[in-house]
Amino acid sequence: MFATQVARPFHIPGWFYEEKYDGWRMLAVKDEGAVRLVSRNGRDHSRRFGHLAAALSKLRPKSFTLDGEVVVFDRNLVSRFEWLRHRTQSDLATPPMLMAFDLLHLSGKDYRREPLKIRRRALETLLEDQLLILPARRLSPNGFAAWTEVVHRGWEGMVAKDPESAYTPGRTLKWLKVKQSKYRASHTHTRGRGSLSARHH
Repeated sequence: MFATQVARPFHIPGWFYEEKYDGWRMLAVKDEGAVRLVSRNGRDHSRRFGHLAAALSKLRPKSFTLDGEVVVFDRNLVSRFEWLRHRTQSDLATPPMLMAFDLLHLSGKDYRREPLKIRRRALETLLEDQLLILPARRLSPNGFAAWTEVVHRGWEGMVAKDPESAYTPGRTLKWLKVKQSKYRASHTHTRGRGSLSARHH
């Protein structure tokens, strides 16, 4: 499921607002104890992010599917995509973390038709007390206040979501994103981002 980009910040009463991460979109799949981290082109990156796979395997349910992004944060807790590939020893940063923003399956139940507010509640319960796998950061319930925080903290942008929305593959108007126009210019990126992502969520 993909958010549709819009040009300006906005407020829709009752919608959720989340930080938009500068990361690598992944599905985290656990099936009878076996864990996979799958990118949008279908490649398994469980070995590349072995510490995340290990953390996922320790979660109690035997099966689940999470949608999220693998992210590295700098010392100011700004996500830095290029640091997933390379950073110098002087760069103070977190290890790669999984910021999960949706729950598709859990213990044999398909959650995709459930409203987002139900999926989010189940996701937060699943990830309670985790250190490397966290729910996506929620912002102010007011879209304009959420955007003010995004700008103040130097984040890439925000994603607004309809709490009643089902999880529907493809581009949707139930999720809308706004990006800071100067965000990429403010960081030294060596992107090549297309080589790390593909198209099937």
